Amino acid sequence: MSNERSGLSRRSFLKGAGITALGAAAAGALVGCGNGYAVDAAAAPANARVGEAGTPSWLGLAPEVPEADIVETLDVEVLVVGCRTGGLPAIISAAENGARVLGIDRVSKVANPREDIGAIDSALQKASFAEYSQFEIDKMEAVEDIVRYANGFINYDLVKLWANESGPMLDWITGIVERDGRMVMNFEGSIGTTGQGARDKAWATGHSPAKTALSKDDKSFSFGVSLMEYAQEKGAEFRWNTELVKCEQDGSGRVTGVIARDVNDRHYLRINASKGVILSTGGYGNNLEMMEARQPWNQALRIAAPGKGGNPTGDGIKAALWAGGQMDPLGAACTFNRACCKPDQTAGNGTVGEWFWFGEQPFMKVNLNGNRFCNESGPYDYMLHSAYMQPHHTYCDIWDANYAEQVRQMNEVGCCRLYPFDNGAPSNRTIESMASEFEKLIEAGYIQQADTMEELAEKLNIPVENTVKSWQRYNHLAEQGRDEDYNKEAYRLMKLDTPPFYGVRTGAWFLATLDGVMIDTDMHPVREDGTPVEGLYLTGDCSGGFFSVSYPNLFTGLACGRTMTFGRRAGMLAATGQA
Repeated sequence: MSNERSGLSRRSFLKGAGITALGAAAAGALVGCGNGYAVDAAAAPANARVGEAGTPSWLGLAPEVPEADIVETLDVEVLVVGCRTGGLPAIISAAENGARVLGIDRVSKVANPREDIGAIDSALQKASFAEYSQFEIDKMEAVEDIVRYANGFINYDLVKLWANESGPMLDWITGIVERDGRMVMNFEGSIGTTGQGARDKAWATGHSPAKTALSKDDKSFSFGVSLMEYAQEKGAEFRWNTELVKCEQDGSGRVTGVIARDVNDRHYLRINASKGVILSTGGYGNNLEMMEARQPWNQALRIAAPGKGGNPTGDGIKAALWAGGQMDPLGAACTFNRACCKPDQTAGNGTVGEWFWFGEQPFMKVNLNGNRFCNESGPYDYMLHSAYMQPHHTYCDIWDANYAEQVRQMNEVGCCRLYPFDNGAPSNRTIESMASEFEKLIEAGYIQQADTMEELAEKLNIPVENTVKSWQRYNHLAEQGRDEDYNKEAYRLMKLDTPPFYGVRTGAWFLATLDGVMIDTDMHPVREDGTPVEGLYLTGDCSGGFFSVSYPNLFTGLACGRTMTFGRRAGMLAATGQA
């Protein structure tokens, strides 16, 4: 048996993903797409990279696997590829609906799903709103806001589907994780910016599971383990260290199963799925060639923080495209302005830095010329998109000794919040934990500390005169309570006048790509003519149609909530065939 025939391993992807000029990559991304994202090589720009049969080089052709190399065959009713945020709900849902289910994943054990789950009208949300006399969420207003973030480049009906089905999904997940007393679900109850004059509305949609006293000392137990154990209780099975190669189809184009490969001994296996295959394999954040082609702007902002991200390499996306699906028109990603680099470094170009959780806090930010350049308050990637227009796509965060009280007044929402929510739910990180984080980054040469702004600018390697001028102007605007330069909210505009002063160079920490293969409301990928690829279902970051241009992070947990909601729906549809 040859281990080289498929050519689809993650290692070969990264090895073959050469760095090219951003201009050429961007041109390659704009070549017309058709069935399976095929392109007309003759019509492609001269500098666009294409592979065999006119396909983009990042896609290529589906690998040929000789029958003689397939040494194992499994028969199930529903196969789920990818057993994490979308896959676990899909497996459970299919099993609850009576199907014989197998989940496979290339990792060696269950991984923890994302733990900020966005939903509207969950029982926890309704109870919190009633108790604290807060406004209920208008679903149509929420849908319109998500469409606006995407500039309309999404499937409106998918957003409506999330708005209508996310609450029941959350109640369902809550019942599962709370079934044995080892976990509890918390609603992150804070309207946040409502009534405070914020430019961008925040939506209280986040929910997060947490361990109880029964499990807090059990390091082997987690949200993922809880869901996996429940799936097994319902009869589902799992096979780890097994990676997707491609989907298989019958003469009508219906997906009938997959060819997979054992990660350890590299043997191929065929898995037949009589009722359907569900792909929840994630995006392509670790496929450098796809990143360059699909969204060079995010690649240019990126600071690689060691051990963070875990983004996949587009295996499921490519399999769905080979099966006949089509790709979203534009690249999109969830990026956090929470990665930092040293004073002699800039973002992009393979820069390796460190995780900087504090970066989202809307303190004064200046470019590498020492000039303030935008409203620092808003969705995570708005700050980063503004930075893309600045020298070297990098900027500096600046704050002072009063940061703890100022963060309280800034009243951030979502996963960057550092104080408990209005209803008492805990934040992901605490303000008290920041001091030790700062010390580590100061010692490592990232955060700079100084007694004067002049000294801080020197340590950050940015122009002293411009930086001091920007700081003085910022303090003047804060004193008068009105940002005449960039219209920052008054309650987030506070003087920085108490040493020591802190500063760090900041760029993007890359969480996940968000563009994928277009799907309909039955979770099927759709061909160019709008017809579904039967037998195949997608959820999570390998699926498209929900995000574009920017991630609406002020809907706390939206990406995770979308993925779990659609995973649950895909499992039900695959098992029953009924919408």
